[in-house]
Amino acid sequence: MSALLEPGMLVRHPEQPDWGLGQVQSNIDNKVTVNFEHAGKVVIDSKRVFLLPVAGSDRP
Repeated sequence: MSALLEPGMLVRHPEQPDWGLGQVQSNIDNKVTVNFEHAGKVVIDSKRVFLLPVAGSDRP
């Protein structure tokens, strides 16, 4: 799934809902950098965490 995450896509972290909506900044070698509304920039190992893509209709 992580291969499908591209810069600009919106995601949520399944274990950190308080981080809010995140925008993918980069996806290189299973390391996804995401800028979250309430947590700032976070680098996520996509082998350990399955980020949830947010469809346009799922936005607040």
